[in-house]
Amino acid sequence: MNVTAKFLGATGTVTGSRFLLNIGDFRLLFDCGLFQGLKELRQRNWETFPIDPASIDAVVIGHAHIDHTGYLPKLVREGFAGPIYCTEPTADLMEIMLLDSAKLQEEEASYAESKGYSRHQKPLPLYNAADAQNVFSHFKPNPFDTTVNIHDRVSITYRNAGHLLGAAITDTAIRGDHQEK
Repeated sequence: MNVTAKFLGATGTVTGSRFLLNIGDFRLLFDCGLFQGLKELRQRNWETFPIDPASIDAVVIGHAHIDHTGYLPKLVREGFAGPIYCTEPTADLMEIMLLDSAKLQEEEASYAESKGYSRHQKPLPLYNAADAQNVFSHFKPNPFDTTVNIHDRVSITYRNAGHLLGAAITDTAIRGDHQEK
């Protein structure tokens, strides 16, 4: 079985955490964060996602910070339909944080319009509150120290990372093709 990793964010910077594992025909995205900080980084959020979101089978989230989760509303809006695995506290925090992020996106677009500094006649948010709410039904929260099979060849176990409430180190087991001799 062929396994490849592709870094889609947090390269050359510490923001926009996203990396893709191709495990045979199974596509697993670890983290789905917003690029934050300098304008040149934030503009990356508006670029076309490097792969078709509908081709991703599952997302695994390590913790709720926006630079690890904040792109989820756009990913779902653009076609991702699979499960989003996380710890139970992370699911709770993501609901709060994604709604807050959406509100900030909406306020920024409104402010840009009122001050006339956008090059767009009607500036739009990257996503809105409805987009954020559409993410919640994808959550598959799991307790710490419980192994979850997310594919016939892949399982994950969340270990407490202590970074913030619900943060986890994700032990990932990939089982290859085994043939009896």
